[in-house]
Amino acid sequence: MNSSIKLGTISKTVAPILLGAAIYAFGLLYFIVPNQLMEGGVTGITILLNYAFSIPIFLTTLLINLPLFLLGWKVLGGNQIVYTGVGIGSLSFFLWLFERMIKYGWIVPFSTEHDFILASLYAGVTLGLGLGIVFRFGGTTGGVDIVARILGRRFGWSMGQIILVVDVVIIGASLLYIPREKILYTLVAVFIASRVIDFIQEGAYAAKAFTIISDEAPQIAELITAELERGVTLIPAIGAYSKQAKHMVYCVVSRQEIRRLSLLVKSVDPKAFVIINDVHDVHGEGFREN
Repeated sequence: MNSSIKLGTISKTVAPILLGAAIYAFGLLYFIVPNQLMEGGVTGITILLNYAFSIPIFLTTLLINLPLFLLGWKVLGGNQIVYTGVGIGSLSFFLWLFERMIKYGWIVPFSTEHDFILASLYAGVTLGLGLGIVFRFGGTTGGVDIVARILGRRFGWSMGQIILVVDVVIIGASLLYIPREKILYTLVAVFIASRVIDFIQEGAYAAKAFTIISDEAPQIAELITAELERGVTLIPAIGAYSKQAKHMVYCVVSRQEIRRLSLLVKSVDPKAFVIINDVHDVHGEGFREN
């Protein structure tokens, strides 16, 4: 029984983190480094050291992340940091592996002298895909993520703000070694990567949540159930101005059903107050199964 649980954990969590780390390492060595682009965080520091002193990226990645990992283990606890260790170890391994493969000519990096926009776009997609998979399954690649978690817990600072400040400092420092236009291409790659990470994190399936406030809420709910065959929730509410009791309708539909639902609501109550919100990674009947 225990062995089957461990095998399930590896297949559902550790294996995807390994895959994500491999994709991320490949993107760094295939698109970023050959074109002298940059990255943020600890990875950016390792790339800078590589540009300045030709130090292998896998080695500095491991040496910088190891003390941060031990600090994170002490402050955050083993349960939160264990998959970060998997991410750090696998990233260092795959960086080492791909560096060897490039050295022996088994992989030829994508290097260009003119079309850097193509390199930055593919770099952003590859890095974002790799990191998105790692993050989605509870891991990180270490570095600034660990520092941000610690500072966020101690001082309540936003992880996003901490990471952004560090990235700006590191990318700014890279001006000492690479041309300004390469920094601009780097920003393109970073932006694309962030969008891909969000896409992977939030789920490929996006939907819309409707909150409908109307005096005809029960009739609207019945019509949605009959016409769209979607589950509907009636939420009791009281108008702050009118002091009258009424119901709100809450319903989640696919993107293809947005217009149909809007028309159904208008057909019952043209004056209904409708709020539409983005919903990501929907699970349950009628949507993606868990």
